[in-house]
Amino acid sequence: MREYTYVGYDAKIANENEDAPILKITKSSLMNHLWCPKQYDFNYLQGLPQDTSEAMMAGSIMHNSYEDWYNEFDVQKAEGMSPSEIQDYALSLFPIDDYTDFYHTMAAWETNRFIESRGEGKLDQFMPVINEVKLDAEVTIETHDAHLPLRHNHTIHLQGIIDRMFEEDQGYVPVEFKTGKWGNHKATGMRKEMAFYKWLFDATPDEDKVALGLDPEKKITHWAWFFPKNNVFVYEKVKNVSVTGMMKTVVNLLRSYENDDWPTNYRERSCVNCSYYNICDAATNDGWFNI
Repeated sequence: MREYTYVGYDAKIANENEDAPILKITKSSLMNHLWCPKQYDFNYLQGLPQDTSEAMMAGSIMHNSYEDWYNEFDVQKAEGMSPSEIQDYALSLFPIDDYTDFYHTMAAWETNRFIESRGEGKLDQFMPVINEVKLDAEVTIETHDAHLPLRHNHTIHLQGIIDRMFEEDQGYVPVEFKTGKWGNHKATGMRKEMAFYKWLFDATPDEDKVALGLDPEKKITHWAWFFPKNNVFVYEKVKNVSVTGMMKTVVNLLRSYENDDWPTNYRERSCVNCSYYNICDAATNDGWFNI
């Protein structure tokens, strides 16, 4: 695969010179640009540091704890346990820290899922086939395939870490773990995130899938997300409209690079929490920030 970058990417040069780096896109970078192109500029192009919030640290700790949980859970050990024993066992695999309330919800959820899998004779599908695994792929978006006009073809390096992916009878189901608070207004954004993972998975070379123990013939048929703070789990069939919407966000990112255009997307309640609020010219000029 070619060298990839966020900084100094030029599609015209990359098309003419195979040694020139191509653009890297991750789920985080794509959603960052969707949220605010100017924040993307500060973060990915200028490389300015972001504040580390308590929520970010909590998310990192709980993601690591959940990854470890799946690495340690023993299906054979739990198979003969009663429901209360399974829940005690599930909870014991989480650490003792400041996020006990989350772990109780997560242990209860996994207990119910285990009992259902056992009752349906599908314990072989209880454990994920992917647990915090990074995938890489290259794709090309041609001008005539774009939903909005592009001046150049773009070869892109896709990269992402899928939290978990499970195998079902008909295909695979990626599951995103979120430590924030769920609200129905987040559904569109979540579907775009899951559509990105589907795009990444579909583009991953077959030999890489085989090396991970995956069946290249199987496709992602459903996706899901889990918000334990609200005890919300959403499972649904892949939505083509969300895939289309995600691709439009990709094209918008490419247009920003083509035009060197990184406008500010102002949100009254959230911009004040941005790490770059005090240095954002648009915020100052528009009177959002009073010196």
